[in-house]
Amino acid sequence: MNSLNAVSPVDGRYRSKVESLAGFFSEGALIRYRVRVEIEYFIALGSVDSLPMKKLFAERPNLAEELRDIYRNFTDEHAQEIKDIEKTTNHDVKAVEYFIKRRFDAMKLEPYKEFIHFGLTSQDINNTSVPMTIKECHEQVLMPQYRAILEVIEQRAQEWNDIPMLAHTHGQPASPTSLGKEMMVFAYRLRRQMDYFDQIPFCAKFGGATGNFNAHLVAYPEVDWRSFGNEFVSKHLGLERLQYTTQIENYDHMAAYFDNCKRINVILIDFCRDIWTYVSMEYFKQKIKAGEVGSSAMPHKVNPIDFENAEGNLGLANAIFEHLSHKLPISRMQRDLTDSTVSRNVGVPIAHTIISLASLQKGMGKLLLNEQALYNDLDNNWAVVAEAIQTILRSIGYPNPYETLKQLTRTNEKVTAQTISDFVDTLDVDDSIKERIRKITPHNYTGYKGNFEV
Repeated sequence: MNSLNAVSPVDGRYRSKVESLAGFFSEGALIRYRVRVEIEYFIALGSVDSLPMKKLFAERPNLAEELRDIYRNFTDEHAQEIKDIEKTTNHDVKAVEYFIKRRFDAMKLEPYKEFIHFGLTSQDINNTSVPMTIKECHEQVLMPQYRAILEVIEQRAQEWNDIPMLAHTHGQPASPTSLGKEMMVFAYRLRRQMDYFDQIPFCAKFGGATGNFNAHLVAYPEVDWRSFGNEFVSKHLGLERLQYTTQIENYDHMAAYFDNCKRINVILIDFCRDIWTYVSMEYFKQKIKAGEVGSSAMPHKVNPIDFENAEGNLGLANAIFEHLSHKLPISRMQRDLTDSTVSRNVGVPIAHTIISLASLQKGMGKLLLNEQALYNDLDNNWAVVAEAIQTILRSIGYPNPYETLKQLTRTNEKVTAQTISDFVDTLDVDDSIKERIRKITPHNYTGYKGNFEV
């Protein structure tokens, strides 16, 4: 397979942008994570006094690290070996067990082979492996990419903090703002949503066939298997063990994680659409790259394609995140198989998110501020200072200030600086108030800027 015959654009056109995800969400990666869980489980069993491995690990102090080398040195050839075993077993997790048993034979551990996958069901492996892939991808790939785009937006907010801009509410000219403050709105929203990730644990199901440690308890009733499971999942896998489950994970926390990704992506969609609109208004121009074509027919065009690409991929990501968070927590009685095929796709929305973040980074790097366009828009809309004037008049008890300004501004005549100046001349107020009003322009009536704590 190559990029020309891949069915999905994630593995085709955009493969270079999401290559880092292959180590977490490819079939080979999932197999490697399964091997890792099985090996770590066997090592953890070695700490249980009632089990024969206690003596084994005491006699072979380097054994744990030797066993870990099985997944540390895992290769594509090893993954293929497991896939070949699966052709016979027709069961992917059982194939992993048989693969490890072959390694135990080579390591002269034959008497202990039956403690591989001891007392477990396949979901004890899948419902630890998949959360590990999400957690480690989150820490190593997705969160750094989210933070990177946040930093770019914060940098632009500071850079453009003193640039006045005409605001638009309902698509109409409104009280001026600053470009930097409008960027800070998005940075503020993003940072708060990213903080919520700290409140969402990465959880796992680990408790045997229906979550009760039935097999473990009947074989070794003297062992506190719940405490063992809690410690194993926490210390060996870096996850939190769910205390009450069916055969499969409850998926509630995973759904919360996907929902949080979705909220962040919605904010970024909003950001893409705003920047796209500012480009169309010529508030921004874009750097031109030699040889690039904006249109097959119109030579003059430089399109905001990076923001369009980002918006499209964010929408795809969110559609899949929505299905994952809605579907995974629902399972008939103690389990059905619908979660299995669905959970194999957890990397797909993350891939579309990564693609979009790369496009956003590229697009933000191409923006060139067109201050003249922002200045002209403000200068052509003096009506927006009416709010300021009527508010000052209200503060001194002037009769019917709103109605007075409404009559002035809601006409078909263009309101200009001269219009406002002539109006001020007619006001029956102190000269000091008139002077105060005359200092107000669309360029300085911007309120607080973006210099506040995120």
